[in-house]
Amino acid sequence: MSDMMTASTAGRSERRAPGIMERLAKYEKTLYGVGTVGILLVAWQVAVANIDPSLAPLFSSPTRVLASAIELFQSGELVHHLQVSAVEYALGYGVSILIGVPLGIALGWYKRFNYALDPLTTALYVAPGVAFMPLIMIWFGIGLASKVVLIVLLALFPIMINCRDAVKTTPKNLLEAARSFQASQGRIFRTIVFPSAVPFILTGLRLGAGRALIGVFVAEMYISQAGIGYMITQAGTSLKTDVVFVGVIIFCIAGLLVFELIAQLERRFEKWRPQVGSGE
Repeated sequence: MSDMMTASTAGRSERRAPGIMERLAKYEKTLYGVGTVGILLVAWQVAVANIDPSLAPLFSSPTRVLASAIELFQSGELVHHLQVSAVEYALGYGVSILIGVPLGIALGWYKRFNYALDPLTTALYVAPGVAFMPLIMIWFGIGLASKVVLIVLLALFPIMINCRDAVKTTPKNLLEAARSFQASQGRIFRTIVFPSAVPFILTGLRLGAGRALIGVFVAEMYISQAGIGYMITQAGTSLKTDVVFVGVIIFCIAGLLVFELIAQLERRFEKWRPQVGSGE
């Protein structure tokens, strides 16, 4: 009887151990990422503590950056800048999606339409968007509209081109099978083309999200009196490196949050991605 109880207890212990390891493995990516950031912060703090005191203000420590962030938040300045940047980003990125996704799909679906616009889209995609800044300021002034236009100019084309290529790379065997059953063009698009393109469209949205953040910073650096980019620029001219770091970290966190949101959508639609060579 005692042997049976011992064996039962051992069996339960063996069953519990994999559960703990599985839970740790589930958060492995997060643990590694947080650990790396923690090590870098400690190294940063130690390095600043051991440099010449006269140079310390130029290399603000993490604790000083945190103190500056709290001070800016309590004064309301940080909240104001965040609100301005958030509105600009939401409008610019949102317009880029609303234009880029349907236009990109149309370019991929209609061959001659793509032939007509391909030189223009390629030229605007490879051209540095900042080069259009003087024209944007002349045409749209220095208000919200000019900043949104610049963000759209930077974020639109990665989204549009990825959508176009996603539609163009739809597996031909699926299209041929659908046409052999006399499926209409609309039905083919709804049931084959669009589902297979969704994962690649989301990749384009991820690329556009990063470009939109760059657009926010550049716009606020040149044509704004508020926003996180403006805060960074003003702090840089005053050698307030702690405030600069606050702004940079905010941009990094914003980018991570947007990327993670899109990554969640990508994982959700991963099963829609065509499996090349699967034989199905």
